[in-house]
Amino acid sequence: MQVRGTLSPTRIIDLLEDATIPIRLACRTPADNLWMCSLWYRLERTEADEPANGETETETDGEWRLRCATAASADIVSFLEADPRVAFEVSTNQPPYAGVRGRGAVSLDPDPEKETLRDLLERYLGDTESELAGKLLDDDREEVTITIEPATVYGWDFAERMADVEATDSS
Repeated sequence: MQVRGTLSPTRIIDLLEDATIPIRLACRTPADNLWMCSLWYRLERTEADEPANGETETETDGEWRLRCATAASADIVSFLEADPRVAFEVSTNQPPYAGVRGRGAVSLDPDPEKETLRDLLERYLGDTESELAGKLLDDDREEVTITIEPATVYGWDFAERMADVEATDSS
């Protein structure tokens, strides 16, 4: 994975682990149109390689991927089956803005036990007790896990240049 931008690989991982905002996932349809979808995600660390001679920790990529869940019948599943290349962004919605964007490829795997979905419900809602969780976890609903393997990521943080800008409530 190539890492670019103003954030270190460690800071990128921290931002992705701490942020509970949806990932915006872009792909192409079989008709070659662009498609964008917002999904819940979680970062999954993989075994990281030790820095090679002369490299510092910030020069190494770190090994991680992003996991999402969606219904097996969702349009995006058929789009990703046709073309697994994606672009993505996770960015804050309030100033000062920070985020991570990138590109890579996805794999799709059935999730009959809805393990990824359960993890995401816990991460975003705190538990699996809501009416929404009940609908999503229904036994009749088929679920897939979307695994994003980033090829290039770019991290940014505009806190310094937006130091005099206060966050506004846009609700």
